[in-house]
Amino acid sequence: MNSTLILNAKIVNEGKIVEGDVLIKGDRIEKIGSNLQSLSANIVMDANGKILLPGAIDDQVHFREPGLTHKGNIFTESRAAVAGGVTSFMEMPNTVPPVFTQELLEQKYTIAAKNSLANYSFFIGASNDNLEEVLKTDVKNVCGLKIFMGSSTGNLLVDDPKILEGFFSKFPSLIATHCEHEPTIRKNSAIFKAKFGEDVPIHEHINIRSEEGCYLSSSFAVALAKKHGTKLHILHISTAKEIQLFDNVIPLDKKKITAEACVHHLWFNDKDYARLGTKIKWNPAIKTEKDQKAILQAVLDNHIDVIATDHAPHTLEEKNNSYFKAPSGGPLVQHSLVAMLEFYHQGKINLEKIVEKMCHNPAILFQIEKRGYIREGYFADLVLVDPNKPWAVSKENILAKCGWSPFEGEIFKSRVEKTWVSGRLSYDQGKLVEGQSGQRLSFNRA
Repeated sequence: MNSTLILNAKIVNEGKIVEGDVLIKGDRIEKIGSNLQSLSANIVMDANGKILLPGAIDDQVHFREPGLTHKGNIFTESRAAVAGGVTSFMEMPNTVPPVFTQELLEQKYTIAAKNSLANYSFFIGASNDNLEEVLKTDVKNVCGLKIFMGSSTGNLLVDDPKILEGFFSKFPSLIATHCEHEPTIRKNSAIFKAKFGEDVPIHEHINIRSEEGCYLSSSFAVALAKKHGTKLHILHISTAKEIQLFDNVIPLDKKKITAEACVHHLWFNDKDYARLGTKIKWNPAIKTEKDQKAILQAVLDNHIDVIATDHAPHTLEEKNNSYFKAPSGGPLVQHSLVAMLEFYHQGKINLEKIVEKMCHNPAILFQIEKRGYIREGYFADLVLVDPNKPWAVSKENILAKCGWSPFEGEIFKSRVEKTWVSGRLSYDQGKLVEGQSGQRLSFNRA
């Protein structure tokens, strides 16, 4: 059995930072201690005081396979993930065809079993007529149900209250929602199209995909969840107003209603549209500096539980279009951890909180089996980071298939040096280690 002994690491885990050693045996963490140098292992490495974190778990990505593989695929995007210290991902159903059946869902698992470098799970999608099919889902082996309560990339909109009542009252596990109020978006789109035609200035995205549109939908979802006792997780919160919908006193494992923040809503605000244009066109829209600061504060004070990416690659040719033709979304999974570590360097968040929101909390929220922590007996999903090794994002080191990033030119102070996925070294000093690593996530659910 392959084994690796990591010595002299600064281990960030469960609210503490301690100097220590970790022994990996097979796909598990065998031993954690302070003086393990006498133990034997196939590989012994000295971390020299660098930071050892649990692998990040990204609960919202779009890897585009099947059907949209000119943008990305499970291999290329999982490659970018492990290079960024993301060892597990949960992928969305708006591929082609949309994942509305158990058969289509299992086809994605088959692809991932052959090609994913990271651990994986896939959401089944809700449509206007697939409730019975959704209820066949094995919630011990599938992360959850995704409902697009606002239109985004792909035609998966479900906004009929009666249909939503069916999903919220009957699905026995976690429902993740994209919340934007479709009538508000359509009304605003018509107003700005009448004024500008196709050439709506990109900074008006904030007014089309408005605060009102987000809050109307999020508050409706929360009301439905409270009515039916649903386990609801609202994705990519983008406004200060929505934060009041979420509790920060109840422990996460007891919460029924939770929220996610995405890196782009923490990093960018509406002033960045002038510089980056449609490259930072996302749904929901990147909004004001006030919203940006409020979202970070909500992460710190536990109104928001999880940090993710909504990694959603498109080609540059697709993005370089007029407002209505340019798709929303962009590649982020390779840079999410180092971006959050930049906030650490700026004194805005500590290492323990980053690990809580990107590693521990996704594991708690989704009830993932034996991942998200550095614990004996847990899967060895680990990331070694040098916090003082600056590097610049460039086309040459971007691993997402689309080949661009809104972070191009950004100099990050921290660098991911090594990533272990289920015990196997998958990324090492800027290079992928050949071989398939990822495992299907399983969930501790009744």
